[in-house]
Amino acid sequence: MNAKIVFQRYDRIGDVRTTLLDVYADVRAPLLHLPNYAVDAFAERLDRHAGEAGWEAVLGYDAGEPIGYAYGNTILDGDRWWQRVFPPPSKGYTERPALALKEIGVRVPWRGTGAALRLHDTLLFGRTETHVTLMVNPEAGGGKVHRLYERWGYRSIGNSQPSPQSPALTVMVRKRQQ
Repeated sequence: MNAKIVFQRYDRIGDVRTTLLDVYADVRAPLLHLPNYAVDAFAERLDRHAGEAGWEAVLGYDAGEPIGYAYGNTILDGDRWWQRVFPPPSKGYTERPALALKEIGVRVPWRGTGAALRLHDTLLFGRTETHVTLMVNPEAGGGKVHRLYERWGYRSIGNSQPSPQSPALTVMVRKRQQ
């Protein structure tokens, strides 16, 4: 692994769709047999998300090899993201546009290197939303992923189950920091 990871931003899905699908399949390989994690299900979500306002993706590359990704888009009060949160979030989170971090993943050789936080921070850099929100499976990594987000400054505000195939997720939020 090269210590110099280069990050590239994309605001059009056509430029990066195939790479995102390939990296996703590698990142989520142990879960691909589950309907919600299947590559086809991810592809449908990716295409829908990429058509939403403010969509942007960041990919990290090590010597030209994609090592991970993060993407999200702007959500507003009334967005289905907020409508599925229970208990309903306070207006302090929903009254202004927020960035919904829809996906983040790092391939195994680069896990534990800080690459995920660098992908996250690169995605957030320069955005104008006041808050960023994400949903996490509280069981992911035996709870390690949830604790990681807490270390990044996120706090739990509710729960959501975006689809019948999805596990129950914890909704987390934090202020976007410059």
